[in-house]
Amino acid sequence: MALHRNVGLSAEGVDVKQRNGRGGAVSNALLNIAAVGGLVCIVLVILAAFFHITLIMFKTGSMGPTIPAGSLAVVKKIPASEVRVGDVVTIDRGAALPVTHRVTSVSPAGGDAFKITMRGDANQADDPAPYVVTTVRIVLGSVPKLAYALSAASNPVVLGGVTLVMAGAVTWAFWPREEREPRGRRRAAKEPLVEHAPELDKTAP
Repeated sequence: MALHRNVGLSAEGVDVKQRNGRGGAVSNALLNIAAVGGLVCIVLVILAAFFHITLIMFKTGSMGPTIPAGSLAVVKKIPASEVRVGDVVTIDRGAALPVTHRVTSVSPAGGDAFKITMRGDANQADDPAPYVVTTVRIVLGSVPKLAYALSAASNPVVLGGVTLVMAGAVTWAFWPREEREPRGRRRAAKEPLVEHAPELDKTAP
């Protein structure tokens, strides 16, 4: 008795399609950027809420060359009683823009208030009038030119363009597509491979 064994192997059954490499890289990069941006926002909120630490941008060069125009500074809110001569502090002025200069003198003004005189490092004289305040924001550190980048990023035109680019990149990365195969592999996929086992002759006893 002859036994025959036919084994049908399809190339499509062996081949596993995977996501396009470039699309996966783009999607991963976008997810990483979004994650970093979200983490930065969370950190800034925590610093502002619990430690009274915020950011300010320098639009003028009155504190140059120590803090040139376009710098981004980290400031912390402190009582005026902790201010010392030589500190660089930011004082809010109501409807006017805040001023950030170096302290030249500090004296009590009654209660928790203190009278502070200041001068910009690039200026030849103190500010026109002293400031009477109960709290100030002391500068902890600064990074030159970083304010320019933040200002550009907050521009509505730039934000709109970045949004469109990222939306297009995400759509392209996740858009379903067929992965092209080499011609030889496509031909093999169309024609099932048949393996014939050798014939076995078996004689009944």
